[in-house]
Amino acid sequence: MKTDIEIAQETVMQPIKEVAMSLGITEDDIELYGKYKAKLSEEYLKKIQGNKEGKLILVTAINPTPAGEGKTTISVGLGDALSRLGKKTVIALREPSLGPCFGVKGGAAGGGYAQVVPMEDINLHFTGDFHAITSANNLLAAILDNHIQQGNELGIDTRQIVWKRCVDMNDRVLRNIVVGLGNKIDGVVREDHFVITVASETMAILCLATDMQDLKNRLSKIIVAYTYEGKPVTAADLNAVGAMAALLKDAIKPNLVQTLEHTPVIIHGGPFANIAHGCNSVRATKAALHLADYVVTEAGFGADLGAEKFLDIKSRVADLHPDAVVLVATIKALKYNGGIAKDELGKENLDALKKGIVNLEKHIENIQKFGVPVVVTLNSFVTDTEKEIEFVEEFCKAKGCEFSLANVWAKGSEGGVDLAEKVLYSIENKESKYAPIYSLDLSIKDKIKTIATEIYGASDVSYTAAASKQIAKLEELGFGNIPVCMAKTQYSLSDDASKLGRPENFTLGVREVYVSAGAGFVVVLTGNIATMPGLPKKPAAYNIDVDENGKITGLF
Repeated sequence: MKTDIEIAQETVMQPIKEVAMSLGITEDDIELYGKYKAKLSEEYLKKIQGNKEGKLILVTAINPTPAGEGKTTISVGLGDALSRLGKKTVIALREPSLGPCFGVKGGAAGGGYAQVVPMEDINLHFTGDFHAITSANNLLAAILDNHIQQGNELGIDTRQIVWKRCVDMNDRVLRNIVVGLGNKIDGVVREDHFVITVASETMAILCLATDMQDLKNRLSKIIVAYTYEGKPVTAADLNAVGAMAALLKDAIKPNLVQTLEHTPVIIHGGPFANIAHGCNSVRATKAALHLADYVVTEAGFGADLGAEKFLDIKSRVADLHPDAVVLVATIKALKYNGGIAKDELGKENLDALKKGIVNLEKHIENIQKFGVPVVVTLNSFVTDTEKEIEFVEEFCKAKGCEFSLANVWAKGSEGGVDLAEKVLYSIENKESKYAPIYSLDLSIKDKIKTIATEIYGASDVSYTAAASKQIAKLEELGFGNIPVCMAKTQYSLSDDASKLGRPENFTLGVREVYVSAGAGFVVVLTGNIATMPGLPKKPAAYNIDVDENGKITGLF
């Protein structure tokens, strides 16, 4: 069996100029990054703004196993299948982070014969967007510390600095650090912190900004610290906005690549869904909608995280109206949610499947609460049995949603035709009545409770004394009427990764709340979720190498 990278390296890619031409984009409208990657120019993005928008299909998933359930693979395979059926299709995805690439999950460009290429470039440095975001973020941190060193004219309380540095790597030792050690000229000694780049507000801002002016407006609102009087200090107060925007001037442009079957793919931005808002950029999604009749996009991790944020944050901010949701499940993940150990998931076990399918049931119900038609797809594995597949299909039909068995990993678009047809049927015959699940007029605590009870299935929410105080402060500062972005484990509907299936009668614990004023949402930390992940005992990085000809191996 060939590995993902072997399949990708054997494909014959079209020059990106030809992929662009298939959408009516001329060479003058793109900025080339070699033969197979390009950015859409600002001029072109403005030119297509008046185009009629296509249909929007969101791909999400149930709560996954640690290895993930192939959501990107399904997204790519579905896009290719729609193209195979003669539909003008564009796929819009997030850029992968180096954290999981070198950690547990590996890359995020799809898999098997449903991949985006050049996969090595996409999974590694790509067009440099993440480096630009990291640099802009850390420039603001440097300006902040320099301001304090140079006399602290704004009266910043160094105990109330909330801006964190970032790096796009799983590096747990950077979570809590001390800076400014050494001599007087080396800065003021204080506690500091790092987050992974994909959890940074700078990433969120880039992904929600509509253009350069909106980007600068959002950057200016970033709260970096508070004064001794408790007043917020912003990036604008530190005169950092222009330089940050200059670093992001190219990163704000969406990237164009292709699938193995040459379907156009726009990849841009990449916030994690467990600790950030989990969606690719608004600019990428809007550009795709202006270019195609059908757009396939995805939201990270399970529907309790990525889809909820796509529907409550991104769609609300960008005025998007999803027409259908594809909910990805695997037999393995369903059995995992039924309490079966990872090394036993390849064996037929209908009892475990019956126990674990309540997880799928809850996710179906959640998507239906937003008023969007649901298509459930099983990402096929060779270990799946006919009895197991039949059980899931009957369950889905009883829930009133379409069902499809997808085999895109092994067969590419051919293995996704049935899924594509089911999606088209849902769009044509089941009207989407999309609406967010909560009103912005609710208090912060009421928004949190709505998500906790309606989406997670919690019976109540508890707050640390610090979190309650933080919420009161944010509402006093005028941040009570914006969305909330929940930071929570991806492995459970609850805030406890060990509670699989469909947990009930639990209390969601909120330990910290802060505002990402530039992004325009309040971040809520629950459980023991960390905004800087760590590497496992045997990280994927151990298997990655490059030979004397520059050929990369071991990347998956």
